[in-house]
Amino acid sequence: MTDQPTDAGIEAATALGENMQRLGAQWQRLFQVYMQQLGDTEKVPFDPAAVGQAFMRLSAQMLTNPQRLAEAQTALWQQYAALWQTAIQGEATEPVAAPEKGDRRFKDAEWSENQVFDLLKQSYLITARWLQKTVGEVDGLDDATRHKVDFYTRQFVDAMSPTNFFHTNPEVIRTTLETQGANLVSGLDNLIDDLERGKGIRQTDFDAFEVGKNLATTPGKVVFQNRLFQLIQYSPTTKETRELPLLICPPWINKYYILDLKPENSFVAWAVAQGFTVFMISWVNPDQSYAETSFEDYMNEGLLAAMDATLKAADQSKLNAVGYCVGGTLLATTLSVLAAKGDDRVNAATFFTSVVDFDEAGDLSVFIDEEQLKLIDEDMEETGVLNGRRIASAFNMMRANDLIWSFVVNNYLLGKDPIPFDLLYWNADGTNMPHAMHAYYLRNMYLKNLLAKPGGLEVGGVPVDLRKIDVPTYILSTKEDHIAPWTSCYRLPQLIGGAKRFVLAQSGHVAGVISPPGKTKYGHWTNNTLPKDPKAWLAGATQKEGSWWPDWAAWLAKRSGKKVPARDPSNGRLKPIEDAPGSYVKKTIDD
Repeated sequence: MTDQPTDAGIEAATALGENMQRLGAQWQRLFQVYMQQLGDTEKVPFDPAAVGQAFMRLSAQMLTNPQRLAEAQTALWQQYAALWQTAIQGEATEPVAAPEKGDRRFKDAEWSENQVFDLLKQSYLITARWLQKTVGEVDGLDDATRHKVDFYTRQFVDAMSPTNFFHTNPEVIRTTLETQGANLVSGLDNLIDDLERGKGIRQTDFDAFEVGKNLATTPGKVVFQNRLFQLIQYSPTTKETRELPLLICPPWINKYYILDLKPENSFVAWAVAQGFTVFMISWVNPDQSYAETSFEDYMNEGLLAAMDATLKAADQSKLNAVGYCVGGTLLATTLSVLAAKGDDRVNAATFFTSVVDFDEAGDLSVFIDEEQLKLIDEDMEETGVLNGRRIASAFNMMRANDLIWSFVVNNYLLGKDPIPFDLLYWNADGTNMPHAMHAYYLRNMYLKNLLAKPGGLEVGGVPVDLRKIDVPTYILSTKEDHIAPWTSCYRLPQLIGGAKRFVLAQSGHVAGVISPPGKTKYGHWTNNTLPKDPKAWLAGATQKEGSWWPDWAAWLAKRSGKKVPARDPSNGRLKPIEDAPGSYVKKTIDD
């Protein structure tokens, strides 16, 4: 006699059938949405033809040495044989291939406890590492081609991870059985919603945040504005502040409030609490009307105008300045111009993850060559700007497992909604780049590396020579930075004059900077000497636990003058225009 199905079994089977019907209907809707958007999709951040040419050169070079290719193939099969041998033995042995420390893709217990999934995981890791090693060891490639094929090979192996597919991800299979397929229906809903929004994969709950409500909430006033920026003066939280004001020049590739996220990790709020009078540039989010705005405009109408307003508001003749990322590139350029003119308004300068020598510019350089710049330029000529989503796509590709594939699995396969995360909300709140400015920046700095060459550029009628900079400088870089590699940032103190302090923080371009005391798991390194070789600097450095912020504040306090009564922006020399965070920061790339 056969067992009769239980009520629970019938209910589960019915739910599974209903979800599969819904899934089929959703696939039809997905196809319709996809077809509607084919002609209106944002361009990818790279030129497929240029990538294809790089791999053609790779293939040609590989064929010139068939012996090495055969040796590589033999090495791969030897690793496979070792893996199958351990699988046949069925004993607890050391894995042939294990995930790197910090690789969260294989955190589910089934990847280790289930022999089938463990075999699948190790096979993938063996193949991925073999492919990257084989590509990386091909002789006869120029540096640009090698970097390009290395980068896109990594994109391929990351995309092919078994964690990214339904049939080879144990957590997804288990969730599908437990929910009778409801996760796949929800996941397809999420995918269609993302396609209809046309803004890429949701990385966080966008409804959980609002600029001015629970982000960028440090009190202050907009005390100056022009067509390029608003200047925010923050309200003091101490009775006395340091005499010299502090002006922060953030990157215009992103919005300034990365430095003013939630109060508990706001660099701005912390700096105000240390007794500094803080001013912040909030750049405009440009539209087509800004097409001809130049890099020189960003200096004259941007940073220099902000310096003038800051000095007037604080009733001082000198100030201290901070430049973050491309804001630091602009600050270094401006300091060189000021030095050439004998203008000493900047007393001390701080650089966060800023590159001035682009000879080794990191992964961003794979998107920048003559062919790709021509396509970018043609795109900007049509629209007047480089769309912020194209920039975001390039940045996401640099950390594809964390910023792309983890959300594909979470949102689309597991059917979950992304959790609220302030940093990822900021990451998705993009900005456009004016045509003239961005074309100049990419071609003259990234491609030709002219900023690092004395007299290579002329800005404001003045030849730029970084060696003329002689103010005290604090240079902060981050060890896992994919955007501004720390070894490239280390070139800055080698190129400029004056007293210099270089500090290296753990983590990357954002997390290493936004590292509040008492709440961070990241430490930093210091070294009072500056040998030419960055590896020698690190070898002689002292590693310290916790945030680098107190080290910077102590350095800056010594260069900020005496203490004076705190300055209230509501009663200052510049009439307040509106409350912080102002209106410029709230404009999106779709407005």
